[in-house]
Formats: sequence, structure tokens, C-alpha cells
Amino acid sequence: MYLISVEGGDGSGKGEAARILLELAAEFPFPQIHATHEPRRHSELGKLALTSVKLGDKTPLEEAGLFAADRLDHSHTWVKPLLEKGHVVVSDRNIHSSLIYQGVVGNLGVDQVAKMNAAAMIPDLVLWIDCDPDKAIQRIRTGTLRMTSQKQEYFETPEIQRTIRQGFNDLLSGKIEVPAPFDRCCVIGPILNEGGLDDLRKKLREVLRGFFNRKPTPLNVDPDEVDRYLLSTLVKDVKKQTRLPGAPQERTAIHIGWLSGRSPAQWMQEAEDEWPVESARDYDVPASPHAQSCWSVLGTLSLIVGSTEVPRLHRAFGPHRMVTQRHTQRLVKWLEEERWIHKQQSHVPFAEAQVFKLRDERLGYGRLALAMWPLRAQLASWRRANPKQDWGAALPAIASPQDGKTPPPAVRRGLENIIKRLQMLTSGHENCPVPETVEELLAWWRLTPP
Repeated sequence: MYLISVEGGDGSGKGEAARILLELAAEFPFPQIHATHEPRRHSELGKLALTSVKLGDKTPLEEAGLFAADRLDHSHTWVKPLLEKGHVVVSDRNIHSSLIYQGVVGNLGVDQVAKMNAAAMIPDLVLWIDCDPDKAIQRIRTGTLRMTSQKQEYFETPEIQRTIRQGFNDLLSGKIEVPAPFDRCCVIGPILNEGGLDDLRKKLREVLRGFFNRKPTPLNVDPDEVDRYLLSTLVKDVKKQTRLPGAPQERTAIHIGWLSGRSPAQWMQEAEDEWPVESARDYDVPASPHAQSCWSVLGTLSLIVGSTEVPRLHRAFGPHRMVTQRHTQRLVKWLEEERWIHKQQSHVPFAEAQVFKLRDERLGYGRLALAMWPLRAQLASWRRANPKQDWGAALPAIASPQDGKTPPPAVRRGLENIIKRLQMLTSGHENCPVPETVEELLAWWRLTPP
């Protein structure tokens, strides 16, 4: 879902920072974390780019073209397919290296370099690892960075490294304006790397935690599409359960009427009525069941087959429904005390972790939370503005504003995504088709089945 690039001059410790980031990112609920680098050492295009900087026999334009060709191929054949599955890719160098090395050092200009790379993936987070150029050169000469090749790259001199460092400074300060589309990157730095690894790890952990906890919209993929892909893996597990012994395979657990004969609006009201507000405040958990963390926990539990423990639940959130593990533990403990979930005996020998399951009578609200997720913020905002109004009026008010104006793009996309989610989760009513239009969705929201 996110592309993270690590930038900086040669010998600054980018490779070590990238390795640490791989370990730190694994603490968050992403399906997988991948390492890569640019240019690639094992592709024909990447080899041409590497040869050009070792020999120094290409013009800046030719050199930039080789890097851009490798980056575009890398972006669309390897990086993007992983991002679409919710994975994180940590790249040792990316577009900012080209902007500096060919655009600034090579005097090609950052605008020209950006145009040549415009179709590449845009790093969501860019970390600039900084180091004094003289120390960096000393690292290169005394370390193991050149074990695979004794030939020095043409820009590995203190003078050029100072130009590179100044280039990163100018990009970060705004003195050099980063051209579109790469002006959308979140750039953080300088992260000084002149101490020990523990100090570097501490700095990187703080940056990464702050970035992920903000849940920024990814720049290269549709977050709801990523979330639907991850939910589909849970749905496949649910579909393996047959309704009754000997029942036809198409009558799977996902087809059972999870709305239990009630309309979605009725479920919203029931959850609100039964939510122990005072107890929630005392326990420091959301005072409303419609909060994002509640929807994430209850919704994800509604699709987890059997019982689970907190680490497994946390991994199942994925990046779009991410909740910190500490908050997840607190919320789960409180939900168990308030009988929204129940403990189960672990059948794993010597297992000490508690396992739990969403109670059957809460299943409808959990599944509904997943279905309505694309408009969660709008529904919560409507409730704050209309605390006493019937929930049946909520979705029509959001989808069809009274002033007759067309709903904003975010709402239109949200309605489309809800329909796509229901195609996966079903309508919630047995033998009732999934809504295909906004009008049908509004009827589904308000009406109980005949």
C-alpha cells in the first residue's frame, strides 16, 4: 500500500536505514514488507544504469534516461502489484536520487528529470539520511560497500558529495521546487546518521510510527480497493463453512442472513442503544460504537473464522483498518467485559494467549461496519449534527443533499465502494439481491425484507 524510499549521499548509511525500516514496518499490520533498490542490479535496464555511473561515459540526459527506464519498468511490473495487495515496499533510492544526481549534479534540471519519470510510482514517504560528506567517503573507502566492485563511481568524491548534500537541503527547504507529481511525497529529514545504530533505529521508529498512525491516503493505489482485496481473503475462509452438514456448497456462511431480518439503519440504532457509554469513558475506549477503531475490531472479527487472539486480529486489520495493538488490546478486553465478544478456550497446547470471538448477536453490526466503511466518517458526522434523528434518514441525507446539489466526489466514490463491498459480503438478507444502484442502496438501508 505504501512505497517508502530512503535517500541520501553515498556512504550516508541508506542501506542500513532501509534494513532497519524493514524490521520496524513488520510491527504494523501489513501483509508483507519487501526490500528493493534502484537501480536494480539484476535487471538488464538496471545494469545499464549502474554501468553508466561507474564509467561516467554518458551524458546527464542519457544517464537519466537509463535510470528512468529501469524505474518505470520496476514500478509497474514489481512495485505496484505489491502495493495493490496492501504490502509495503522499502526502496534504497528512488526518484529523489535522480532529481539530485542527474537534475542537480548533472545540471539537467529537476523539471526534465521529473518529466522523464512522471509515470513511475510516487514514494509515499521519503526519508533523507544525512551524513557529513567526509565521513561518508571514509565509510566507502574503509567499509564493505564496494566489495562487489573495486571501481569507484564517478561521483564518489567529497566535492560532489557536498553538492549532493546541498541539493537535498535545497529540495527539503523548498529552495528547489519539486516538480509534479513528486511534490506529493511526504519528505522527512535530515535524519543525521553519525552515531550508533541504536540512535538511528530510535529516530526511524519515531518517524515511521508517526506516518503510519496518521493513515495517509496512499499515492499509488486506491485504499478501498486494497481493503476489499484483503477482506476477500477473509471471505474465502468464511465461504468454506457450510450452513448445515450436507447442505449445498453455495449455501455458505457468508450467505446466511447476517442482518437477521433488520435493516442497516435499525442495526445502527441498536448498536447505539446498547453501547455502554459511561463504561466506555471510564475505560478510555470510544464512547460511540461508530468510532473507527470499534468498526475495525468488530468488523474484522465478523469475518474471522473461529476464535482469535489479539496478534492475529491485529494482523488481519490491514493498513486501511489499522488500529494500534495497544488500543486493540484495551478495546478487546472492554468488549469482553461488556459481552460484545466472549472468551473461548484455546486448544493449542501450552498457549497462554487468550482467544475470543464476536458474539453471534453482534455479527450483523460487525458485517455492516465493513460494508459501510467507505462512508464511516460521513455517517459519524451526520450523527453528531443530528443526535436525535432516526438513522433511516442518514444515508439519504448523505447521498442526496437537500439543497439538490450533486454529492461531493468522496461521497459518490463511497457509495460505489459500498456496493462493491456488498457484492462480496452479500446483501445480508437471504435470497435478497445485492443493491446495484444508489436508489437500491438507499432502499436496502431503510427497509427490512418482506
